[in-house]
Amino acid sequence: MNTFNWLTGRRPALSQTQLQRRENLATPAALDEQPLQQQRFVVLDLETSGLNMRRDLVLSIGAVVIEHGGIDLSQQFECTLQREGHQANPSTLIHGIAPSEIAEGEAPAEALLAFMEFVGDSPLLAFHAEFDQRMLARALKQSLGLRLQHTFIDVAEIAPLLCPKATVGNAGLDGWTQHFGLQVQQRHHASADALVTAELALILLSKARQQGLDSLPTLLQQLNSRRRQLAHSI
Repeated sequence: MNTFNWLTGRRPALSQTQLQRRENLATPAALDEQPLQQQRFVVLDLETSGLNMRRDLVLSIGAVVIEHGGIDLSQQFECTLQREGHQANPSTLIHGIAPSEIAEGEAPAEALLAFMEFVGDSPLLAFHAEFDQRMLARALKQSLGLRLQHTFIDVAEIAPLLCPKATVGNAGLDGWTQHFGLQVQQRHHASADALVTAELALILLSKARQQGLDSLPTLLQQLNSRRRQLAHSI
């Protein structure tokens, strides 16, 4: 059972059906030593009204699943959230989601319940995961009174860990896709960015196995070690 009702302010108004769905959401699975190829991952990307993690809102969620060592295109999630009073701003030029699309979007509680049902007990992958994690956590808190407990893994941190000789620098997702020669049809669209992140993640997970890091705990241990080394070098 998940931990609910942890809001310090006004609780969201949910129907009995929504409350029951919230109650039935899966508890995140404990990270174990199963091989990476057997692990189900949900690869997430969010489009938001801006980059302020305390003020801006999630506008769109896109996600795909990595399972059995490949991208399972039968498991995809895409949803635009309804946000009352949303107006075009500089971020609109990047993500291209018109205010009319936002007005016709899914109610936030419904969209977020559906997404968490899609996630199940799986860990989440994202590029620059801290932003997506904090934005999703805030959205869940505001709309569902739900505390996000799933593990988030940052593809942007895994890439230089496994490819230390790559000369990508701070070029971000575009830099890594170019480094590996991935074909990108579209960018700054939640579903498209989730798919290209998943393609990059597949390459990196294969490299992790080749380097003897064939479980999530082992991979994360190496990632934490790299973080400590970088912190000491500053």
